[in-house]
Amino acid sequence: MTSATPSVRPAVALARAALAAGVLTLLVAGLWAGLLRLGWPLPTPQASLAALHGPLIVCGLLGTVIGLERAVALGRLWAFIGPLLTLAGGLALLAGLSVSLAALLMVGGSLGLLTVFAVVLRRQPARFIVTMALGAGAWLGGNLLWLAGRPFALVALWWAGFLILTIVGERLELGRLRQLPPRALWAFTLGVGALLAALFLALASLDLGVRLAGLSFLGLGLWLLTYDIARRTMRRPGIPRFSAVCILSGSLWLAVGGVIAIAAGAVYAGPMYDALLHTVFVGFVFAMIFGHAPIIVPALLKLPVAFSRLSYLPLALLHLSLVVRLAGDLAGLAEVRRWGGMLNAVAVLLFLLLTAASVLRARARAGAQGPLNQAGAARAGAKPGR
Repeated sequence: MTSATPSVRPAVALARAALAAGVLTLLVAGLWAGLLRLGWPLPTPQASLAALHGPLIVCGLLGTVIGLERAVALGRLWAFIGPLLTLAGGLALLAGLSVSLAALLMVGGSLGLLTVFAVVLRRQPARFIVTMALGAGAWLGGNLLWLAGRPFALVALWWAGFLILTIVGERLELGRLRQLPPRALWAFTLGVGALLAALFLALASLDLGVRLAGLSFLGLGLWLLTYDIARRTMRRPGIPRFSAVCILSGSLWLAVGGVIAIAAGAVYAGPMYDALLHTVFVGFVFAMIFGHAPIIVPALLKLPVAFSRLSYLPLALLHLSLVVRLAGDLAGLAEVRRWGGMLNAVAVLLFLLLTAASVLRARARAGAQGPLNQAGAARAGAKPGR
């Protein structure tokens, strides 16, 4: 067994590199598509790319990353089928293949994620696992609605349910060692239940469903601001404090998105639609991604991450750019909204570059410590001189 291990390692490293390249491609393509939707005169590889912004980011990028994270945690080879299907679906969209084919692949990928959670639930039927499993179910439901050709505003609401339930479930998991009072757990369950009820209500009345979803967004955002373990880790320097700032600021955006949803109700396009979607998908989701990256990157790629205070720069730019975008939405200033969207993309790419640089810095540091440790060991084992 030991002799086979070295030959397996290059194949595993190659597979990780291929997956990372695919995910990176979907990220860049999704951001590019978003800028096209805002009206930026960028080269267009295919005419329909602007319309693929949502599916590329939510299903192709985020669905694949979440699926990979759960597959690695489960440690079963079959669990990687789901994220491979969603990655294939995203690449199929970029290749100009049928949207129905891509949606079908996404359905398969979300079903794979739901299966992973079903296995985990048998081992550990905990509240946070149930919450994330419900999120996987919401993703499957949203993908089926997309495949069926239902209005994209309805599909996006179910996709938002997927990401919100996944994230709040992960936050509950990370804080499970903290003894939460019973009222906190009841409030959490009420917020999750309201969100699920809103998704099903939206099938009959999108207006009522969005408003009820807004109440759940507001409630869950306030719950995170009140009970999340990030309130404690703010006191610790370095990565813990950075992650805490990301989590709490993202939670605030979820609450803001809830207020917008309650006020707007059913919207299918226009400034309020843009404001509602991006407070949740950019302000909440990407702030959470920034905060979880120091955990996710080492787990998925087996690469260390070195913290730098520069990480606060893309986080600040993300929030500032979203404020600019919302100001353009609420004031009806399309040019301001366009620049806010451009800065959204710059913030995400800047964070990606800084994360890559931190990985390289951590690897170089580890490589420098290796020879020093070897030299120290040699000195410790050497015999005394004359």
